[in-house]
Amino acid sequence: MPSSFLPGPCMADRKEIRRRMRARRAALNRAQRHQAALLICRLCATTRTFLSSRRIACYFPCNGEVDLLPLVEQAWAMGKRCYLPVLNGRSRNRLLFAPFHKDDDLYKNHLGIPEPAISRRHCLTARQLDLILTPLVAFDEAGHRLGMGGGYYDRTLAFLNLRHCWIKPRVFGVAYDFQRVRHIEPEPWDVPLHGVITETTIYP
Repeated sequence: MPSSFLPGPCMADRKEIRRRMRARRAALNRAQRHQAALLICRLCATTRTFLSSRRIACYFPCNGEVDLLPLVEQAWAMGKRCYLPVLNGRSRNRLLFAPFHKDDDLYKNHLGIPEPAISRRHCLTARQLDLILTPLVAFDEAGHRLGMGGGYYDRTLAFLNLRHCWIKPRVFGVAYDFQRVRHIEPEPWDVPLHGVITETTIYP
């Protein structure tokens, strides 16, 4: 799947970038999505970050996002703990991360995204995780991410912008290679990614 190499978006055309990328994701058939997901999960599973991480946050795919279930199943087999993002009951504009086990019951939140049916007191904050894998709409090779526009991950991970050296978590985007653009002009509140994993490579 070749990269689109669209021009870097400004505030005026971010909405258009989102529309185009979501349309391209929706145009993929089931076989294409499955093959890309397998390649992405295999590539991620070979990284030093994944191998050394014990607490890993993934996501439930929506609207054509890459399905990470093969990676989650491998993580479970390796004794790692997996988590899904959930809306914070006290502050709905930020995320917590709920433990995710095989055969867990899921329900849809007010955004229509499935979450584990678990009390928030059993959830972790982002600071307690080793690796966070995030979906995205577009990205550039500098690690700038264009999400759906809700800002949930940026607000949740804002503390990373205050650090002068990395401790944890590491944050990697997950995308199809065609979601790469030449440049995304970051906003002051944007949290850059440590990398992006696609079916062809790991950026940067």
